[in-house]
Amino acid sequence: MKELRAALAADSSQVAIASPFIKRGAVEDLLAGADVGSLRVVTRFNLDHFSEGVSDTSALRELMARGARIRGIKRLHAKLYLFGDARSIITSANLTEAGLLKNHELGVVAEGAPASACRDYFEALWDAAGEDLEKSRLAHWEERIGVARLASGAAQRPGLGDEGAEVGHGSEPEMPAWFAEPRRGFVKFFGEATNRAPRDYPVLEELRRGGAHWACTYPVGKRPRAPRDGDVMFMGRLVHSPDDTMIYGRAVAVRYEEGRDDASAEDLELRPWKKDWPHYIRVHHGEFLDAPVGEGVSLREMMDELGAHAFGPTEENLENESGNIDPRMSIRQAAAIRLSPVGLSWLNEQLELAFEERGKLQPAQLASLDWPILDPAA
Repeated sequence: MKELRAALAADSSQVAIASPFIKRGAVEDLLAGADVGSLRVVTRFNLDHFSEGVSDTSALRELMARGARIRGIKRLHAKLYLFGDARSIITSANLTEAGLLKNHELGVVAEGAPASACRDYFEALWDAAGEDLEKSRLAHWEERIGVARLASGAAQRPGLGDEGAEVGHGSEPEMPAWFAEPRRGFVKFFGEATNRAPRDYPVLEELRRGGAHWACTYPVGKRPRAPRDGDVMFMGRLVHSPDDTMIYGRAVAVRYEEGRDDASAEDLELRPWKKDWPHYIRVHHGEFLDAPVGEGVSLREMMDELGAHAFGPTEENLENESGNIDPRMSIRQAAAIRLSPVGLSWLNEQLELAFEERGKLQPAQLASLDWPILDPAA
């Protein structure tokens, strides 16, 4: 990121970017305060990548708001950043926060004749990539992606296709994980102090009981306004012997919409207890342990290790020197709680380790569960 910002500061008259994956946070960080003359971007138009969260349609909107012209190429793998006519950066890093700030990446700065060669390469990509992306087309993509995320589970979700230009042939590299760059995370609690689960209760049965594979439920009178699209919901089951909350999975949130995300008659017939828990944060792309809930990640251990820094509210109270800073007090009778950045990172890392050691539920197992069927026109 340092080299990119320096190059942008030196010459922002003509900026050209080739990057398979693009995230909004990286776009905002790179272009913050910059007065860019012309901006062109070549990326992938693979709608499944947007659905998986590897790239953001909101990043494309942000670029377009800054006057960018955007074109798409199938199986694009090049990462190239050009600034004016004199400087280019060839790198392994995508225009994502992970690529520019977290991962171990390699790049070189080219000037003079090599930079000119990079410019020629980009122009060839640009000419081959077809027409510029229009806002109406992007809106249509977002509608399709939204319906696909809500209407089915991962095992049933159809491929949305790639609308980029076909330029030669190549292999598709492995996609980064959905959860590599979450901005915010929440722990959603399942069960109550009076009905804690035994530690040997299978995660698959917990999903069958509670339906957390497609929705996190909230109580009457507490519509869930805090989680937003793209936030990560960690599912935690209250257990006994000894008492704890065990994190057994995670999924990506869809913001609450009144009516659509309230329990239907069919939902209540399947799970009558939803009359007291009728509001939803729907989720998609869930990953769950193939193990008993007791083999998940202990929230007690996280609170012991991080203290007030475990959760957003307690960390903010600590910084403001006002209010409760005891993480255990903050989760009493809570349906969910927002994680601090360090708490989010801690849970992600520990859950990854648990997945490696114990495995994940497979698509065929998840397909055996109930999934909502929504009317795309609703």
